[in-house]
Amino acid sequence: MAGFVGPPFPAVTTPFFDAVVIGAGAAGLFCAAQAGQRGLRVLLIDHATRVAEKIRISGGGRCNFTNQELDATAPQRHFVGANPQFARSALSRYTPQDFIALLRRHAIPFHEKHKGQLFCDRSAEDLIAMLLAECAAGSVQRWQPCAVKNVAFSAASPDGTSAGSYHIDTDRGPVTARSLVIATGGLSIPKIGATDFGYRLAQQFGLPLVERRPGLVPLTFDGTAWAPYAQLSGLALPVAISTGLGKKGRSTFHEDLLFTHRGLSGPAVLQISSYWQPGTPIAIDLAPGTDLQDALRQGKARQSRRLLANELAQWLPARLADAWCAQDTQWQRPLAEAADRALSRLGEQLAHWQVTPTGTEGYRKAEVTLGGVDTRALSQHTLECKAQPGLYFIGEVVDVTGWLGGYNFQWAWASAHACAQALAAR
Repeated sequence: MAGFVGPPFPAVTTPFFDAVVIGAGAAGLFCAAQAGQRGLRVLLIDHATRVAEKIRISGGGRCNFTNQELDATAPQRHFVGANPQFARSALSRYTPQDFIALLRRHAIPFHEKHKGQLFCDRSAEDLIAMLLAECAAGSVQRWQPCAVKNVAFSAASPDGTSAGSYHIDTDRGPVTARSLVIATGGLSIPKIGATDFGYRLAQQFGLPLVERRPGLVPLTFDGTAWAPYAQLSGLALPVAISTGLGKKGRSTFHEDLLFTHRGLSGPAVLQISSYWQPGTPIAIDLAPGTDLQDALRQGKARQSRRLLANELAQWLPARLADAWCAQDTQWQRPLAEAADRALSRLGEQLAHWQVTPTGTEGYRKAEVTLGGVDTRALSQHTLECKAQPGLYFIGEVVDVTGWLGGYNFQWAWASAHACAQALAAR
């Protein structure tokens, strides 16, 4: 019996995009939106169920989305990395004022909280909704949740008739793109989906990496040594905190310090953690702007009968003054009876408290990841890999880390914008 010959099966074609962006966080969403609005066909992929979890939890749910005090001409003032100057080009072309203008077009109210830090008035959800609306305006396709299984590159044909392209195998099938943008972030806060995908892909294509470690993270101390201070958990006060050696190598911040059961946190410690090196001490002035040695000498000259701890409570939280004076019997007496040498030693210790952390709270508490894709492998202007055409790295995955206070989000917007401009020009 003759076999039945039916109509041929339709050919299965792999979807083609001008650009595929992997990572739907701040940088990925913004880059996809900008590229889509410039007429490119863009696909945005993320393995998580929801977009932009870091935006959602930032700033207590209101997102510290930028900082008005950023000086794009001197990024080394607010950024850390092997070469902070790398960020200058992108930051100067997309400024905090540019992002503020975008929020105003979407009628999102915001306010300044502290030192140029801008927050949404209502919720970070306003910012996420804005980014999704911008993506929709650019007809960006979004696959989420969708895992990327493999990425391969096909070089351009020798005769120049076809450009190089990226072949991405995903949970939802394969896609091909002329350009591939990696915006997968760092290792911080794994509970919201952080992975090392971006670093592994960089290594796949031969890009060098700068050693990664937690940044903007609380510092921890040996349990026995920390015992006198563990009782102060929850206590906060303004301090001057520093680390490093010499004038050029020393970093200092004036922010609030928070005592915890395991060590120190608060804005002051988060800031200094990005500069602290394991095994080195940090120095803390617990009463910045006050000469405690002189103040105590004057109190003794007035024949003050108050206990030293009570006298110190004029300048320090009472719990801290009590805990500090409890460490030495010479400090547990009325001020008028204290020896001059004991007063000098007390004032000196409070002004130059030097402690050596034993570690950090790690990526689970870190707000960012220090290190990442080595900027020497990327174009400062476009964020494209110098040795791998059409491959871009933006945002936190790159070795550019900002201070606490909105600087990292501004790097996300600026690097995404620089990349999207380049994609549109290809």
